[in-house]
Amino acid sequence: MTAIKHALQRDIFTPNDERLLSIVNVCKAGKKKRNCFLCATVTTERPVQVNVVKVKKSDKGDFYKRQTAWALRDLAIVDAKDAVKENPEFDLHFDKVYKWVASSTVEKNTFISCIWKLNQRYLRKKIDFVNVSSQLLEESVPSGENQSVAGGDEEAVDEYQELNAREEQDIEIMMEGCEYAIANAEAFAEKLSRELQVLDGANIQSIMASEKQVNILMKLLDEALKEVDQIELKLSSYEEMLQSVKEQMDQISESNHLIHLSNTNNVKLLSEIEFLVNHMDLAKGHIKALQEGDLTSSRGIEACTNAADALLQCMNVALRPGHDMLHAVKQQQQRFSDLREQFARRLASHLNSVFVQQGHDQSSTLAQHSVELTLPNHHPFHRDLLRYAKLMEWLKNTDYGKYEGLTKNYMDYLSRLYEREIKEFFEVAKIKMTGTTREGKKFGLHGSSGKLTGSTSSLNKLSVQSSGNRRSQSSSLLDMGNMSASDLDVADRTKFDKIFEQVLSELEPLCLAEQDFISKFFKLQQHQSISGTTTNEGEEVDGGTSSRSHTSGVPQTMSSEKDMIRQMMTKIFRCIEPELNNLIALGDKIDSFNSLYMLVKMSHHVWTAQNVDPASFLSTTLGNVLVTVKRNFDKCISNQMKQMDEVKISKKSKVGILPFVAEFEEFAALAESIFKNAERRGDLDKAYIKLIRAVFISVEKVANESQKTPRDVVMMENFHHIFATLSRLKISCLEAEKKEAKQKYTDHLQSYVIYSLGQPLEKLNHFFEGVEARVAQGIREEEVSYQLAFNKQELRKVIKEYPGKEVKKGLDNLYKKVDKHLCEEENLLQVVWHSMQDEFIRQYKHFEGLIARCYPGSGITMEFTIQDILDYCSSIAQSH
Repeated sequence: MTAIKHALQRDIFTPNDERLLSIVNVCKAGKKKRNCFLCATVTTERPVQVNVVKVKKSDKGDFYKRQTAWALRDLAIVDAKDAVKENPEFDLHFDKVYKWVASSTVEKNTFISCIWKLNQRYLRKKIDFVNVSSQLLEESVPSGENQSVAGGDEEAVDEYQELNAREEQDIEIMMEGCEYAIANAEAFAEKLSRELQVLDGANIQSIMASEKQVNILMKLLDEALKEVDQIELKLSSYEEMLQSVKEQMDQISESNHLIHLSNTNNVKLLSEIEFLVNHMDLAKGHIKALQEGDLTSSRGIEACTNAADALLQCMNVALRPGHDMLHAVKQQQQRFSDLREQFARRLASHLNSVFVQQGHDQSSTLAQHSVELTLPNHHPFHRDLLRYAKLMEWLKNTDYGKYEGLTKNYMDYLSRLYEREIKEFFEVAKIKMTGTTREGKKFGLHGSSGKLTGSTSSLNKLSVQSSGNRRSQSSSLLDMGNMSASDLDVADRTKFDKIFEQVLSELEPLCLAEQDFISKFFKLQQHQSISGTTTNEGEEVDGGTSSRSHTSGVPQTMSSEKDMIRQMMTKIFRCIEPELNNLIALGDKIDSFNSLYMLVKMSHHVWTAQNVDPASFLSTTLGNVLVTVKRNFDKCISNQMKQMDEVKISKKSKVGILPFVAEFEEFAALAESIFKNAERRGDLDKAYIKLIRAVFISVEKVANESQKTPRDVVMMENFHHIFATLSRLKISCLEAEKKEAKQKYTDHLQSYVIYSLGQPLEKLNHFFEGVEARVAQGIREEEVSYQLAFNKQELRKVIKEYPGKEVKKGLDNLYKKVDKHLCEEENLLQVVWHSMQDEFIRQYKHFEGLIARCYPGSGITMEFTIQDILDYCSSIAQSH
């Protein structure tokens, strides 16, 4: 233990100017045995500091390191566990209880005894020793309190002292004089002992030889002892005086510490008070503005806004720990809450009054807008309310319940106001629409089928009842039908288009202005996102926005505010969609072709609304209405196809141009004028394809059923009309159908011409057909004349039956028959007659060729020439 103590003194305490007085080898009670040392130390400098140091062996080597140190003045209790029995355990009560187990009871007692001595000398018994044997403490006090403590302290200090330099030098010289001192320590010790005895004997002899001197020395010693006693008495008195001075200095030091602590606390307290005053003090002007501020003037609103912001800053200040427990802070917070509640209630009441007044003011302006197709302007009202936007934001952040209440009241008041305005607006639009069609009603141009349906029915009846002797009457009726279906219809449809466009143009800025106002006034973010739109029937609506569309990748807060804007707009303008649908139904009832105008206009406005905000209420509403318009458009197309399928023709009158062919021409011309540069051209192209295929099928069906008019004539005239229509309108998606119509017209014209020309020279045709049959059977052409039925005499006989006069008569009858088959409105008579002339000349040349080949050198020729045919045809055409 001495070696360890020496090592610790040298390595740990000497560098720190400390002296090691006592050491005990311990381990913590109840834990894994990990030994360490508890050391009692004092500093070498004044004032003396007494410490208990825990020293532990390093894990990385054999050296020791200082781990923990406690000041002895912080030690409250020393518990030895048992004062009677030997027990190595003991506790030291510092800031908490440390339980130790010493390696031996002796070491424990020695350490506790040292602690007791240090306590007596430096702390004046401030430490309680519990379960410590009184005998152990008494052994530490041989005589006198202060002296015994000092002596015990010196014993503890002098238990081991280092050799000074001179002592080490003397020992080295002495060991050098005895070479065997290291090899034989006992011999060296005996030698030293003998020399010491010799020296002692010499000293005794010297003393005895000088007894007188000894007596003098003794006398001097007695006097010295008396002086020492006096000095000790003075030292004792000085020590008592110094002890009182020490206590006073300790008190002064403690007082200075308390004063410093008090000053520090005062500074901190002042800082906290300044923080609370600076951040939780609301100016009197702000308080007055919140309680009595004028909410009608701009200056008053600005003062209330500034006061509300200041109140919000005071309420939202980040209090430091413990502030919320202060009564003044609680009182101020309660005062702020009362001010907030009072001002929020006053603000909500005032804004509700403004909403109600707006409803009354706007109602008074309805009368002047009732005769005009315009909607009242809400901009002045929005401008006045936007002055309160910052206060609404404050209300939203501080009292969301009242904010929601204001939002609901605004929607209730404005929805009733807008409902009155919009219904009156649509009533004016309906009156203007129906007023424009009153003249058309006398022609029967009303009903669910539309005006064109009525005119088409008239055309059907006129067409199927006309005959040769009633052609003039049918023409006049047809002209009247055309007038009603063209002149009046075009004017009415143009008027309807302007009214419908004006309705949409009035609604669009109204909705956008209200949505922008709601966003600014109620402090709601408008977040744009592009999404596809699909109708609930599965067709894609280009440029439209359906209520079933969804947006993604939107933050939750902005998405919820966007939804709130849409919900508010839906409630405020809940009557727009039904009114638009009613207006659309009325327009469709007036004229089914109005759906074309509505489809184009609605598509354009949906496209415009989407460019502004694809997720807005306007985009959604117009998109839903666009679906209805698209259905009406599809219904219009379906009705036309149904009428084609149900068309019936008279068995006693010629067919002419079928009514649905003329109707398709009118539809296409109207659609091309409407859909010029329109966004929804694709819908029209699809309708064109459906209609033209239905027209083709119906034309062939009627041609097959026709009894009065030849099939080829029906096909030729109607496909010629279709081809002319498509060529004039230049519809790009119907190029293939235009070529098909031309081909059908050409084929049936040729077929009709060939069929008709077989009758004027019937016997001659039969004769030459027999000639060609014989040649086809293998008879040589020059040998055909030797056939009994086809000899020269038979040929002359047949030719003689068709002199020029008879041919002209046959051609004249053919012209009359063709004229009877063809209709006047298509004006194909001259075209057909010219084709027949060409075909007749071709047959004439064919007959002459057969005569030249089969009857060579016979000199047989026709009774008429090609020039005669041209003259006959020209003369017949001019005569009719």
